[in-house]
Amino acid sequence: MQKNGQLRYYNGKNMIKIRKANKNDVKRIREIYSYYVLNTAITFDYDIPDVNYFMESIEKINNEFTYLVLEKDNKIIGYSYAVMYKPRLAYKHSVEVTIYLDINEKGNGYGKMLYNELEKELKQKGVTNLYAAIGYPIINDKYLDKNSVNFHSHLGYKEVGHLNKCGYKFDTFYDLVWMEKII
Repeated sequence: MQKNGQLRYYNGKNMIKIRKANKNDVKRIREIYSYYVLNTAITFDYDIPDVNYFMESIEKINNEFTYLVLEKDNKIIGYSYAVMYKPRLAYKHSVEVTIYLDINEKGNGYGKMLYNELEKELKQKGVTNLYAAIGYPIINDKYLDKNSVNFHSHLGYKEVGHLNKCGYKFDTFYDLVWMEKII
């Protein structure tokens, strides 16, 4: 059901709401992202960006495409957004997508819900190509596994590129996989 520009779902246990992110969401979005920076190679960031970075990102992304948050029982548990793939007019129908969920909420279908809503909004804006840059382990370790690639594959993304040892974090080299979905 849609109400005031927000999508609301009830999955039998929890009220789920997907809506556009705003500046009041920065603290929680930063909290979610911080876990991945400090404990995983899912992001190749070494440092947690400051609050201003997230505020500026939310405003800029919402002006160009869309930045969504997913709330469960009024608490943000995930976010997703899209940015222009390359800053040239010829790429205006192509975006890079990103998604992060609270580490304790993975595997419950929330990522799929969030990405489905992001896709709907992007399609309305004339976007046709979605790209995801995904850290990929040479050997699974405690910092990175293939779950993100499997998640994207399950949603219809196909691998279109593989960069070898292009990321270095936690004293380990990691590959990067580019995946694509045409909507």
